[in-house]
Amino acid sequence: MSLPEKLCISTLDAIIERGRLTEVAGADGGPFQVLGSVMGPDPVGSVRIFSGDKIAKVVYVGIVVPQIQMDSHMVFAFMPDGGVVPHFTLDSVQAGGHMAFHLDLIQRVDAGTHMVYNDWAHTPLTEAYESVQANPGYTKAALDPRQLTVMSSWMLAARSTEEAFAELDAPVKAYLDHWFSLVEGDVPAEVTADVADTDLAARDAKNRGLLFSPEVDKVWAQISRLLTEPVAESIRMQLVTNDTPA
Repeated sequence: MSLPEKLCISTLDAIIERGRLTEVAGADGGPFQVLGSVMGPDPVGSVRIFSGDKIAKVVYVGIVVPQIQMDSHMVFAFMPDGGVVPHFTLDSVQAGGHMAFHLDLIQRVDAGTHMVYNDWAHTPLTEAYESVQANPGYTKAALDPRQLTVMSSWMLAARSTEEAFAELDAPVKAYLDHWFSLVEGDVPAEVTADVADTDLAARDAKNRGLLFSPEVDKVWAQISRLLTEPVAESIRMQLVTNDTPA
C-alpha cells in the first residue's frame, strides 16, 4: 500500500469504526461504484459510501492509474444538512512524481461573522495547523483564491517530500480527533446562539455546490478527461448531497 493510500484508508477506517458506519454496497455487493478510465479496460478505482447515526454520509474515492503516475485517495465525512458541526476532509495524492495532501474541517457558517463558532470548531486546530506550516518538507499549494473562500482558514494543502508525508499521521489524527470531539459532544449554548442567524441547511447546500463546482475547482476537468465526463459527474453528485443518487 502506497503512503497516500495508507494515510487515507487508515483515516477512513478510523471514521468507520468510531462513527459506527455501515457501507452502502453496490449491486454486486462490492464498492458502491467501480471506476473505469480511458486508459484501458481495467478498473482504476472505486467510490465507497458509508452512513451512520451521527455522521450522515462518508464518501471515499480512490483512483490509481500507474500509466500516468496517479495514486489519489480522498475521504469526505459529511454531517447532517442542518447541523453546525463541520465536515471532515482528507485528500492524499501522489501524481507526476509529487506527493500532496489537503486536510480541512469545512465550516458551516460565515467565519467572518461567527467568532464564537470559530473558537469552538476550528481554533483548537491551530497548534496542528502551525506545526504543518512550519515543516520545511511541505510546500504550500497554489490554490485559486476563489477556492479558498469555500474552505476554512485552518485548511492545509501542500506538496510534500516523501519524508514529510510520512509525518502526516500526527496532524491528521489531531484534526480527526478534534472533529470527533465535536461529532460526539454537545453543541454549547453560546455556539447555538452565535449561528442562529444562519439557515444551516441552505448555507451548506450552497457551500457544497461551490466546493465541488467544476467552475471553482479545475480538478474536475482532469477527472473528466481521465474517467469521462459522465463518470466524473456521478462522483461529484455523491459529494454535493447527503442523499445517495443511483
